[in-house]
Formats: sequence, C-alpha cells, structure tokens
Amino acid sequence: MVDDFVRQLGHLALGTRLKRLGERLQSETTRFIEASGVALPASWFPLLAAIEHAGGLTVGGLAEAVGVSQPGVTRSVGKLAELGLITVVAHESADRRRRSVQLTAAGAALVARARAEVWPYVEAAVVDAAAGLEGSLLDQLAALEARLDREPLDRRAGRLREAAAVTAAETATAEAAEAAR
Repeated sequence: MVDDFVRQLGHLALGTRLKRLGERLQSETTRFIEASGVALPASWFPLLAAIEHAGGLTVGGLAEAVGVSQPGVTRSVGKLAELGLITVVAHESADRRRRSVQLTAAGAALVARARAEVWPYVEAAVVDAAAGLEGSLLDQLAALEARLDREPLDRRAGRLREAAAVTAAETATAEAAEAAR
C-alpha cells in the first residue's frame, strides 16, 4: 500500500487535504443523490438552494453566495438551464452582461424533493461521521477520513434513511394500534 504523502506533509498541504476531503464528500454525496433517483452532482445543490433562498440572484451574487468562482458558477448555471431547472434572464439595464438566475417550476420541485428526501440524510451522515472528533485539526481530519473509509457517506446516509423509515413504520403501527383501542 502506498503511504498517504499529502497526510505526511501535515499543515504544509492542508489546502490539498481539505480539497481532497471536499471532493470525496461531494462524490459520495452524489452517489447517494443518484441512488435517490436524481441524476445531478452534489455540487449543484448549493446553487439551487441559494437561488431558492434568495428568490433569484445574479450570476455574480450566486458565486458570492456559495463562495465559488464566477466562471465555475457560469458553467454550472449553463448546465442547469439546459436541464430546465433554472432560467437566466439578461437585465434590462445598460449592462446586459448582468444576468439573473431563477428556479423554474421543475427546479423548485427538485429543491423541495431534495430538501425532504435527500438533504436531511446527507446532513445526518456528515454529523454522524464527524461526531466526537477530538484533537488537533490534522488528527480530526485523519479520524474523519478513517471513518469514511469504514463507511462512506453515501452508505452512511442510506443506513440513516433506512433507520428513519423503520422508525416511521413502527410509529405508524403503534399509532394505529392505539387508535384501534
């Protein structure tokens, strides 16, 4: 097995390590999203959520809201528009380069579905993976990576969703039995 050279570099390569962890979390989240029946990368959901929250944003405002470069947001906006999830409208002002981005009905429905069926389990999985981490930042990163090695985020989220479904079914059965008395 090859040694994790980036890890060995400690704080010197912290940015690389955080980027690697971020890409891993996004990849594993995308697998969970796809298993939930939605074929979009995880990286697009913060954009959709920010647009929904604000009721519409300029491309620059959207880049600022999610902390991503404007060229990256512009590419994602183009793809989301192609999929019919957002609309892009040029401003009527003198500067026609300014464009507003808004959700379409399909985009709003997707965000509502993700908010109900996907995001709670992704968040719970991240909380579960990070619970009780101690030590220095580097120690916490190592522990988090080890936990994700044992149970990736998508499997963790799936397990938590299954547990919630079992609990909901048990609650419904108990309530039905109580109502029958």
